[in-house]
Amino acid sequence: MRANKAILYALAIGLSLLVLAPFLWLVRMSFQTNAQIFAFPPHLWFRPTGANYAALWEGEFTRSFMNSAVTSTASTVLAMLLGVPAAYALARMRRRSDALSLWIVASRLAPPTAFAIPYFLAYRHLGLLDTRIGLIIIYLTFDLSLVVWLMRPFFETAPRALEEAAWIDGAGFWQALVRVVLPSAAPGLAATAILCFVFSWNDFFFALILTRTRAMTAPVAVVNFMNYVGWQWGRIAAGGVMVMLPVLVFSLAVRRFLVSGLTAGAVKG
Repeated sequence: MRANKAILYALAIGLSLLVLAPFLWLVRMSFQTNAQIFAFPPHLWFRPTGANYAALWEGEFTRSFMNSAVTSTASTVLAMLLGVPAAYALARMRRRSDALSLWIVASRLAPPTAFAIPYFLAYRHLGLLDTRIGLIIIYLTFDLSLVVWLMRPFFETAPRALEEAAWIDGAGFWQALVRVVLPSAAPGLAATAILCFVFSWNDFFFALILTRTRAMTAPVAVVNFMNYVGWQWGRIAAGGVMVMLPVLVFSLAVRRFLVSGLTAGAVKG
């Protein structure tokens, strides 16, 4: 029995190291100079430097990082505020809710390139190119369908008797929704919010097409370190770490809700 546990632990540790190897290598590169990065064979021990991070925050990356934070947070909050009531309404509908849900999620089925030209032309005429509002709108468009699609199963499994009991006690519709239904769907709310934030934060395609300098996001700013002068691998690695760090911290902070949310909604009682 102990031998089996030891083998399982060894396999788990090996698999974890395999999965984390690219991230750990990226972190390692972020504390190296270009000469150390290209050294062959690679240096196992080296003197770390913080110059890459210092240069990162002295340039335009700071504004790009704030653009990502503002657009991702705003689009996630708006998507939750608009999508959660819509998902609740679909969960309580008796007719045609499946067809309507399919139409709502259809925006996630097409590749992003199918929307690139229409969005670019529309944004150019509306003056939304290279603006935070423009990015928030397009992220909201895709996050909203994700919220409706993911939250509907949670509301379908919520006991209707609890809402009826709240109504009998004198609670209104919105009071019953906020105080009774939403607390029972807290894991689903956390998981959905995390996924919306991650998808918006990691977006590269639309941020590249619809922004120039003022509204440039962090993933696009990292690419600017690849220029005709040369690829600044240390800064690229440091930028990659900074882009991943907020999502990693946010996910770890609510990991309990994330795991239960991704599993509970798949089981319908």
